[in-house]
Formats: sequence, C-alpha cells, structure tokens
Amino acid sequence: MTEIEYNECVRLYADNVYRFILKNLRQEEDARDVVQSAFEKLWKNREGVAAEKSKSYLFTIAYHQMIDHLRKVKRVQLREEFREEARIAAPVHQLKKALEEALARLSETQRSLVLLKDYEGYSYSEIGTITGLNESQVKVYLHRARIQLKNYLVKVENLI
Repeated sequence: MTEIEYNECVRLYADNVYRFILKNLRQEEDARDVVQSAFEKLWKNREGVAAEKSKSYLFTIAYHQMIDHLRKVKRVQLREEFREEARIAAPVHQLKKALEEALARLSETQRSLVLLKDYEGYSYSEIGTITGLNESQVKVYLHRARIQLKNYLVKVENLI
C-alpha cells in the first residue's frame, strides 16, 4: 500500500471504523484512542497490506485493539458508567435509547457481530476474518444475539 492509498483508506473508512468502535465502547475518548492506534498499526504495516484488502485489515486491527482495550479496562476496573437520567425526548430518541440498551446487554462478541453485520454490512466470511471466528460460529452467535435483542425489545416496559 502506498502513502496515497493509505490516505485514501483513511478518507474512506475512518468514520466507519470510529462508529463501529464507539458503538461497542460507548466512550468517545476510548474510541478515538482505539481508532488512532488501529490507523497507526496500518501505517506501520502498510507495505505488507494490499490496497484492496485495507478495509478488512483495518477493521480487524480495530476489533483486536478494542478487545485489548476492554480487557485492560476490566483488569484495572476503572470502568465509568454513564446513565442519562430521565429527560423528555422524542419517540425516535426513545427507540434509539432502547436499542442501545438492548445492544449493551449483549456480550462483547455478540454486540460486535451485530454491528459488523447489520450496521456495517459485512458478509459472514468477512466478519469471520475480522473476529477470528469461523463462518458457522458467526452465524450461530449472530442468531443468538438477534434472539436476545428481539426478546428485550418486544417487552413493552423496555420501550416506555
């Protein structure tokens, strides 16, 4: 990958990677740090990466950086939790909040799979490459995650 191709990769995928990491971490500063380190690793390894594989490579790096970050946070136990207190919001905001709460109830792996498939549009094989799972595992874990989401979202008390 040349410097020009790297810059094009940054232009094309920076927002997608940031959005994916932010949805998982729910901390803007942490998401920025993870994305920055992912692009730094891509820069250091750019000569060994083909331009057409840069998106998959970048998401793989970012995913692994995110997992490392989560493990570090759990070890140190400096996890901060932010909860928005009751405030008047539009119905769309309430639905978005309910969906975010439903996603937060999933395991890290399930949440990542849902976001990669349903938000980013990756195929099962691409998700397997990014996460290190085989295609069958991706399908099973994704199916179970969607069932959990459905069970949470169909309860009226979770949407009010």
